[in-house]
Order: sequence, then structure tokens, then C-alpha cells
Amino acid sequence: MIKKEMIAMLLAGGQGSRLGVLTSDVAKPAVAFGGKYRIIDFPLSNCINSGIDTVGVLTQYQPLRLNTHIGIGIPWDLDRNNGGVTVLPPYERSDNSEWYTGTANAIYQNMRYMENYHPEYVLILSGDHIYKMDYEVMLDFHKENKADVTIATMPVPMEEAGRFGIVIADENKKIQDFEEKPEHPRSNLASMGIYIFSWQVLKDALLELKDQKSCDFGKHIIPHCFANEKRLFAYEFNGYWKDVGTLGSYWEANMELVDLIPEFNLYEEYWKIYTKCDTIEPQYIAPEASVERCIIGESSEIYGAVIHSVIGPNVHIGRGTIIRDSIIMKDTVIGDNVTTEKAIIAENCNIGDGVVLGFGDEAPNVLNEDVYSFGLVTIGENSTIPSNVRVGKNTAISGETSREAGDYPDGLLAGGGAIIKAGDRK
Repeated sequence: MIKKEMIAMLLAGGQGSRLGVLTSDVAKPAVAFGGKYRIIDFPLSNCINSGIDTVGVLTQYQPLRLNTHIGIGIPWDLDRNNGGVTVLPPYERSDNSEWYTGTANAIYQNMRYMENYHPEYVLILSGDHIYKMDYEVMLDFHKENKADVTIATMPVPMEEAGRFGIVIADENKKIQDFEEKPEHPRSNLASMGIYIFSWQVLKDALLELKDQKSCDFGKHIIPHCFANEKRLFAYEFNGYWKDVGTLGSYWEANMELVDLIPEFNLYEEYWKIYTKCDTIEPQYIAPEASVERCIIGESSEIYGAVIHSVIGPNVHIGRGTIIRDSIIMKDTVIGDNVTTEKAIIAENCNIGDGVVLGFGDEAPNVLNEDVYSFGLVTIGENSTIPSNVRVGKNTAISGETSREAGDYPDGLLAGGGAIIKAGDRK
């Protein structure tokens, strides 16, 4: 009989619509971060660093790249005969076939996977946060308090508390009340979407709420456990944690990596972040190039100036080009005499000579002003920008664009504009 003290269920099926064209063809947890990593690397690395060797990764939206990246789990030492990492997409059963319709519904549909390991505890994780956490310490807290459910929490500014699930706890951290995105929060202790359940408590709750439409942990499972007088405790976390769910927070988290004293350190020896690495050549910085406060990926060739930016692997930056406060993902070619300011350029793009990205004043985006804001230029993967065009702030581009097709009247895409070519999602 296979028996594990604690297994992890990693929710990685989200579309990440607030990242706009960056997630048109890729699940949010598979988006590149920090040059060489992908977002899902962080919770996976946390698991193996915490001694958890059995992880179910629940995928749904655009799973191909995520599945390829995870493979059999070798980079994270999760290629195990007994446990290891298992990708769990929705599947067809004899009675019905359905997509995951909520975070808890996704876990419920994989009840058989969990039961296979007879766990005492189940750790529920999200695949789209940047942080380092020792889940073993959280488990010790769970055991010490004889908890049924432990919720990882962190203090947030009171004015931001209404954006989160908020817990009200006593001096012993026992939860007295739970409010999902309250209009008038009574506490600033926010749920991080990380839970440890005693297995029987989780199993009972999932079975009792199996007919709940779009069953979700924050909206349904946690309130259900609270209403049934289970012992709920708040584990307070005070380290770095970032939800990179918007273009602004994603850009900001990357830029923090290249600060003089980074708030989040990728290079700690005792808590490594692991990822799938290709065997490619070293980077090349030309004699005429200049690089200041940057991350530069392997096999990149730099001939211009790169300032306070994150550059992925196998990126070419041409002569006379100035890249500032930008994120350039892998396999992208930037031509000569290009200027970028606060741009996010996804994988496998081609930026022509003389292009200017991020000029002028900000304007509301015509496509979605809530998504495409923060003064950023956002370019989706596999996009082409023709030479000598200028692109303003709060703009979005996806697909093969050209001047001949009338995409850039007078060689310009003004601030707040968008070009989404046929077949690309918004």
C-alpha cells in the first residue's frame, strides 16, 4: 500500500485573462518569469524543498507548454516511482465528461488520485504565485493546533484588504470568521489561497458539495467547514509573496529582481528554484554593448544597451538599440536602433529596425483598459513588428503585423491602441 503523510494538489489550469495577450496561447503558470523560469517553477520548487515528493498538477486551459515543461518532473527531483509529479487534466469518465468548473471541483474530480496515496494531509496550492515557503513548517503548525484546516495568510494594507479573502483570528490564530472580498473588512489578514486540510475533512466537504455549481475553496469549501464547526487556523506568512495576475504586478515582480538589493532573491543556495533548462551556448555581450542591472539569459546576444531589464534565453538585441525597464522573453529578435521603455515582449517575437515602443502620454486602452494599463506596451508571442514604427503606452499587439496591411497609419500605433490579428484571443 502506498501511503504518504502529505501530498500536494497544484491548481494550474487558469487562463490568466488579466495578462491579456501573454496568455492567449499559454496557461498563466507557464508564462516565463525572471528570464529562465516559468511561474509554476516556484510552487514546484517549494514542494521539493519542503520534502513533499508527491504532487498532482491540475491543468485545463492551453496545457501543452505546461505539460512539456513539467515532463516527468526531473528538474524538481519529482521523477519518482512512488509519487512524483502527475499532470491531471480533465478526463472522460463512463458517466460523464466535464471541465473543471472551480478550484474545489477540480480537486473533487481527482479524488481517486488522492485516495491512491492514503494521505493524512492534503496541501492545496495555486500555480501562479511567486514566493518561497516551507510547507513543512506550515504542516507543523497544523499538527500543533490539531487543526482540520489551516489557511496560509499574510498581512496586507487595510485599504487593499477588500481584494482578498479575509480571516478574523483570535490571539491563538484560531479563525473566528472568514469573509470573501468584504466591502468593509474587519481584519487585514488575507488568505494566500494555500490550504492544508486533514484528508477526511477535505474528502467529506468535497463529497457534500459535489453538486455545488463552480465549487470553489474560498467561496464554498472554507465557509462550509467553518459552518460545520471544524477547527480552522491561520498560519501567518511574512515573506515575499506576489500574485502576478495583472500585467502591472507581473512587470513589477520582474523589475524587483534587478533592483540593487532584490526583495526576492532567486539565488539562495539553501532554497533553490529549479526549472527545465535547455543545453545552449553561453550569453554574448559585444564590446560596444552596455548592460546595467539586468538579468541576461543563456545564449542571448547583446549588441546594444540594456538597462534595468529582464532578458530571457536566446534573445538577440541589435546595435544602437536601447532596452529600458522591459521584459524580453526567449527566442525574440530585436533589431538595430530600437528603443523600448516599459515593454513586455513575449516569446519568439521579431521587432524590426528603428522601432520605438512606449512613447508619449498614456491613454485608456481601446480593447480593455483594466488589462492594458500601467503605461506598458504588451506584445504577444510569435508577433512581428515592422521596421520604423512607433507604438505608444497602454497598447497591445498580437500576431504578424505590417504597415502594408494598414496596421500602422502614418507608421504609428497611438497610446491606448491595439492590434489583435485574426485568430488571436484578446
